[in-house]
Amino acid sequence: MHADLSPLIAATAQWLTRAYPAGGGAVDRALAEAQARQAVTLAARLRYPTALDAALVAVTGAGGAGRLDWVTGADTAQDEQADAWRSWVDEIVASWAAGLLAAPELAAAAAAAVADDGTPGAYRRLLAPGERDRRAAALLRHPDLLAPVAALHHDELLRRLSAAA
Repeated sequence: MHADLSPLIAATAQWLTRAYPAGGGAVDRALAEAQARQAVTLAARLRYPTALDAALVAVTGAGGAGRLDWVTGADTAQDEQADAWRSWVDEIVASWAAGLLAAPELAAAAAAAVADDGTPGAYRRLLAPGERDRRAAALLRHPDLLAPVAALHHDELLRRLSAAA
């Protein structure tokens, strides 16, 4: 992963975990966050495969969470200063990550499409979640709940995966 994508990945994963919160306590939140972060990282690697791509999005910005909030019906009446991270949310990456979380076959195809980063099990919680992972991220992995976000850029994700195959 390119270091330039770190703010985008962190913000987009945070948006997903706020839009689809984990039930339970701190462990469930951590497990759901790990799954969201893996999905977002994989989606970002697909979307921005080169260092130049990552540098360009770092310069131009990711676009923000506005449309995603509208699609999910999120309350956006927040303190802009406190929520500056929201400007780093990448709508396409969030949409692709939602698709990967909702459809295990897409997640497997995406993992196969990216070059090996030398980290065995880098996407283990995304690709082979345990029962505790599934319970912790019940909303985050629910296909019906994710459908409005995943549908935003689903065709583009499928084109990217078919081109990588």
